[in-house]
Amino acid sequence: MGLKKEEKEKIMSLIQRHEKDTGSPEVQFLLLNARINLLEEYHKKNPKDNQSYRTLLKLYAKRRKLRNYIIENYPEAFKKIRDLLA
Repeated sequence: MGLKKEEKEKIMSLIQRHEKDTGSPEVQFLLLNARINLLEEYHKKNPKDNQSYRTLLKLYAKRRKLRNYIIENYPEAFKKIRDLLA
């Protein structure tokens, strides 16, 4: 139930700093956001699956921390991310 390789590559190509960039905070944020979107869809179909809901809550917290880090250290990158998600 994760992201497929092609989907990950497509997401990474949107905001990579260089060709082999897979670990920058911006890329991590977009991949995490895509994973959250998949898990939200799954949870809508399976509301009684408490383990997936708990995982979703953990991912929300991780995304929030990563977003705050990006805003503090890379404000121009956050503007680019915000434009991509809008």
